[in-house]
Amino acid sequence: MSQERGQSRLFWVMVSRRRWLRTVTALIPPVTLSVAGAIAGLLCVRALVPAELLRASNDEIGNYLQTLGTIYAVLLAFVVFVVWNQFNMTRELVEKEANEVLDLFRTAKGFSPDVRRPVQHQLRAYVEEVLRHEWPAMALGKELSEEAGEPLDRLWSLLVRFEPVSECHGALYGQMLERFNDLSDMRASRVLASRIRIPIALRILLYAGAFMTIASTYLFAIDSLAVHAIIASALAGAISHVIYVITDLDRCFAGDWQVPRAGFERVQRYMERPDVEVSARSA
Repeated sequence: MSQERGQSRLFWVMVSRRRWLRTVTALIPPVTLSVAGAIAGLLCVRALVPAELLRASNDEIGNYLQTLGTIYAVLLAFVVFVVWNQFNMTRELVEKEANEVLDLFRTAKGFSPDVRRPVQHQLRAYVEEVLRHEWPAMALGKELSEEAGEPLDRLWSLLVRFEPVSECHGALYGQMLERFNDLSDMRASRVLASRIRIPIALRILLYAGAFMTIASTYLFAIDSLAVHAIIASALAGAISHVIYVITDLDRCFAGDWQVPRAGFERVQRYMERPDVEVSARSA
């Protein structure tokens, strides 16, 4: 038992390291490009605009940059808050949907084989459809095909044709209908969440605000080029990092830190367990 726990802990450590490396690898290009662009812009401004012309308005530029920076910081914080909440809500929806499938699968064990087997077969087909077809389509932002919901339609047809023969079956049947409705609602919410994106106007505002904030630092008359370059590049790197996080969380099924498929994969493994098949046959 202790050896299995040690292997499990080692596995999750390796997964965490891979995710950390993948995130850093994906983050380096946009941050590096923004820093390089900020320094290139600074060099152009310093070469074209005399420092004496800028030094006379240093105080006014400082007040302007303070106001602009505050407004843009509030905007960034608001968007990060929205996309993070949206990401967590979608992740919770996926987990609840997977749990509803598992509950339906388990509840079906209380029925006779001629009822149980078709119901569990459709639930297996639904999980397979979600993992194999719906997930890639959601990652690409494509519309789901009409075939995606067919396992649920067939499952509904099975449920409405069933007539409970005992009080126990009636209670189980009521539970299955309730969980089926919850599953349908969860699936609809997941599909809707996969289509939600930051509006184009807000995205333009984010990039335009980043450009104006970084470019405004060029208007200070700082004698040291190195100090000026550090200020501009640090601000550009920080802003590009935040925008990367916003973009990544906004693509909750395709980003680097995406909604995990683990819930459905766990349910699929449970459905394929030999002990589940044995217990179903002996029931």
